[in-house]
Amino acid sequence: MNTTKQTAKMLLWVAAITSGTLLLSFTNIGHVQDRWVAPKTADAIKNPYEVEPLTVKQGEEIYLMYCAPCHGDYGYGNGAAGGAAGILPANFHDPVVQKQTDGAIYWKLSEGRGNMPGFKDALSEEQRWQLVVFIRDLPKNN
Repeated sequence: MNTTKQTAKMLLWVAAITSGTLLLSFTNIGHVQDRWVAPKTADAIKNPYEVEPLTVKQGEEIYLMYCAPCHGDYGYGNGAAGGAAGILPANFHDPVVQKQTDGAIYWKLSEGRGNMPGFKDALSEEQRWQLVVFIRDLPKNN
């Protein structure tokens, strides 16, 4: 076999290996987990705290510290650490998220799943409710 044919075969082989490797490495990037549904009992949980501007502000402070690295400063699921494990975090502007009950969102914040940590041991009940209020408020302001 002449060197031109050998070089061409080698280049095709390298191209095939490279594209196959790239394909495998990108298969999980941007992957969205199966839809996360809180148990029906969570829908009955009601926010025992007043929803007022101070609550939104307090929720924002907590959000920026604990949630923004993954969910982004404005809640679009585009934070710097968000897709690191190949699973995109929730976009809080998505109607699917906003249609959930406050209790379901509170339950998810408390329990966590997969890459999403549960915050029931890190944040007080009041702080978790402040986050719910802030998450509800995000689409109105961003």
